[in-house]
Formats: sequence, C-alpha cells, structure tokens
Amino acid sequence: MFSVIIPLYNKEISVKNTLESVLNQTFKEFEVIIVNDGSTDNSLEIVQQFKDDRIRIIDKPNGGVSSARNRGIKEANYEWIAFLDADDLW
Repeated sequence: MFSVIIPLYNKEISVKNTLESVLNQTFKEFEVIIVNDGSTDNSLEIVQQFKDDRIRIIDKPNGGVSSARNRGIKEANYEWIAFLDADDLW
C-alpha cells in the first residue's frame, strides 16, 4: 500500500481529471490525500463530489506547495509516498 499526496490550490479546471486518472489505475490498494492549501475557487467542492473511501481531504491555510506536501506526508498512513500535482495525470 502507498499514499498519493495531491496538493490542491485553485485547480478547479483540472483536479477532476487528476483524481480520475489516479482512481482508474488497475492497482487499487492506495490512499489519496488531498491537501487543500487554502483554495479560493471551486477546487474543494469538485473533490468533495468524489465518493471513494480511499480519498481524504485535509484543509489548511495557504502556505505553498511544499507545506502542503509536508502536511500530506504527516497525514499519510503508509511508508511509500507518491506525489502528484492537481493538474497532472497518471
């Protein structure tokens, strides 16, 4: 098992495709940690539409992508970590 950490800041245009690309992988044993880094657009609402027990959302004030990744690492349940930006696809 591993943890996928996705920092989220104002990516309403792309985050749906990013999450779908992760969830559609053939390997299914992972968690997804979305770290909402103080988004001011509809990014968080788009993520909340996904109903998958593997997804956790962490809210924090904006501190930049590095602080969001570090928070995700602290929240991760698994030793192995994968980083993915909210505008990238697998």
